[in-house]
Amino acid sequence: MTDPLLAHATEYGRMYARSTSEQFSVPSITTVIGQQPHGLDGWFGYMGASSLAKDPLLADSLGSPAKIRQAVNRASKAAELYRDDAAKRGDRVHNYCEQVALRALGRPHAMKETREALAANGEEGFALRFDEWWDLYGVEPIAPEITVWNKSVGYAGTLDLVAKINGRICVIDYKTKGTTRDGTVKPLDDKVVMQLVAGMKAEESLVDAVAGEWEPWKYGENPLLLAVAIGETEVRPVRANPDVLKHHWWKFCALRRVWELSADTLAAGSALLPVAPPASAHVRSA
Repeated sequence: MTDPLLAHATEYGRMYARSTSEQFSVPSITTVIGQQPHGLDGWFGYMGASSLAKDPLLADSLGSPAKIRQAVNRASKAAELYRDDAAKRGDRVHNYCEQVALRALGRPHAMKETREALAANGEEGFALRFDEWWDLYGVEPIAPEITVWNKSVGYAGTLDLVAKINGRICVIDYKTKGTTRDGTVKPLDDKVVMQLVAGMKAEESLVDAVAGEWEPWKYGENPLLLAVAIGETEVRPVRANPDVLKHHWWKFCALRRVWELSADTLAAGSALLPVAPPASAHVRSA
């Protein structure tokens, strides 16, 4: 996945600038959606316990408090390591998907290198299933990794792909997913609809990042919004239900306001200040 030139990591989350010579000014779509709380306490606990149970050094640690603390410390990082590994895998899969679109458009691509990167990590199944889906659905790419902007609400983002399928314009978001015990790809989270509708509601798309040139968004008029779950055993596309889009859009706008309030609160300074004892206390003690 090409790292967008205009995206910046900040203390307020990922943010976008209008050109490479300007300061960032609006949050990314994913940063806005990230304001929604995630109930992952149970998952973090499970990952830690599972890692501890599988630790090959655990048996040798019994009877040694220091070694047990080391084993617990390793287990406490299990969820973080799993998340980071999943993110790297997602980047490799997205990179490959982007190269497929670039090749289809006759543009420079790195198909060979991205396919080899997947194979080196034992992940070539993702590429095989993606190729099958691409051919089966007759995907005609228009714009891979296109950066968009909405001035009215104040956000920007980079969409995985705009394409035509069976004559219909589609805004597409890829999600790399694991496989269930029955061999099917794991289901997608409903919040992907917010991501898709925010892309659809864009007002501009990037033409030249260095010059800061933008043009009116061409693909927001009733596109098909597709979330594509890419797994090693299958690729499963699902469409956003048009009857619920307005609700997810309103929720996204509300989360954008939450982000703004959080940023204002952070910029305002320390929320808690130290309190010194009253001067009279020193007099009494003397």
